[in-house]
Amino acid sequence: MRPNAEALLLGGYALFLLAVAAGIDLIARHSHRRSERFRTAGFRYHSHLDAWECPEGQQLWPHERDDELRLVRYRGKAHICNACPAKSRCTDSDEGREVVRFLDDWPRLEVGRFHRGLSLTLVILALLLGVVALIRHHSAVETAFLACVLALAAGAVWRFARPFGRPLFNIFTPEPRPPNKLSAS
Repeated sequence: MRPNAEALLLGGYALFLLAVAAGIDLIARHSHRRSERFRTAGFRYHSHLDAWECPEGQQLWPHERDDELRLVRYRGKAHICNACPAKSRCTDSDEGREVVRFLDDWPRLEVGRFHRGLSLTLVILALLLGVVALIRHHSAVETAFLACVLALAAGAVWRFARPFGRPLFNIFTPEPRPPNKLSAS
């Protein structure tokens, strides 16, 4: 028995939506990594010291930790940065160069959750299309094809929904506190 063209079109469109969702995720992740490399170009992070090293060999130490935004700001000592011959290429701040390190990985950052949410929406739409097509068509070939599409969509839902395991917001959280100023080393 030949499969119905409608089932193939719905399944194909669902696969297309899955591919677009994966493409959005890949492009957004690449863009974030590229932006991160640009912001820290020439600087090296030393995890054992929890410090950044600038191209001139000076260290930037933790200056401020913001638990609400989930980031740490590192700052060079102002008197060293202001006397540095590379200052004009590095920073215009008189308080020292600042570098930000996010505490969360990309999918848990706000921009990551936005792109994952967009991808998740497309994946859920693909899942719904697969379910509707499966309900309407019952031949063995159609059922097998649509079951494969649904399995891919279900796997994609699990992959794209993981960053949302931590609540995006909590109405029971206390008022935001000011960021923690870390002692200068």
